[in-house]
Amino acid sequence: MFLPNSRYAATPTEQTTTPDGREVTSVVLRRLPAQSGDPYVVKDNDRLDLIADDQLSDDTTFWRIADANTSLIANDLVADPGDVILVPKPGS
Repeated sequence: MFLPNSRYAATPTEQTTTPDGREVTSVVLRRLPAQSGDPYVVKDNDRLDLIADDQLSDDTTFWRIADANTSLIANDLVADPGDVILVPKPGS
């Protein structure tokens, strides 16, 4: 259902029946694990995918940075230059 490097790859799914009788598949709520990492100061024009590529060597793992900061809207993390966000260590 998801790509292997997706944050949802190992997330369990469940079948649900909607009020009109349709069967749909949904992901089970994913609990965010506690993260440790290094502080990163947001700069002008930063993007999470570019930070992930630079810090984690894989731009598709931008979601790990969002998870480490428990952000529901990932782009909010880089909206304000000077803010400090947590970048998890590679492989953690």
